Amino acid sequence: MARKSTRRAALQLGRPTRLPASPAKAVLDRVPNPHPGTAYLARFTCPEFTCLCPITGQPDFAHFVIDYVPGKWLLESKSLKLYLASFRNHGAFHEDCTVAIGKRLAKLLAPKWLRIGGYWNPRGGIPIDVFWQAGKLPKGVWVPDQGVAPYRGRG
Repeated sequence: MARKSTRRAALQLGRPTRLPASPAKAVLDRVPNPHPGTAYLARFTCPEFTCLCPITGQPDFAHFVIDYVPGKWLLESKSLKLYLASFRNHGAFHEDCTVAIGKRLAKLLAPKWLRIGGYWNPRGGIPIDVFWQAGKLPKGVWVPDQGVAPYRGRG
């Protein structure tokens, strides 16, 4: 009787991994959620996100907060770090980066709920904050404030 293989591609975790050349080439890994029947919130914070302005090529900087209520899958953090770092040489507008990251994570994880807050540093004197969410927040899940103060300049 033939046995079905239970092997899957190796995770990036625990082995040397090169920085992906672009977000499209980055691999995001997921792992099984050991508590799929429990509604809880997981948060990733990336205070030093960098990409390039698609017009000028100059760097743009943001602070991202990603909150999600897992379903069957958890996001593996090393792969997220590599994915976010792959934007360093990628040209895209603030709105595009924030929403594209949120959509890719939602597609990979199929979470019960996911939101991403992109708090962008000012360019030309105007800060841009971008927010996106998917799914429905389960009743009773505590969602703390994202903790990023609105931009106040030097005041």
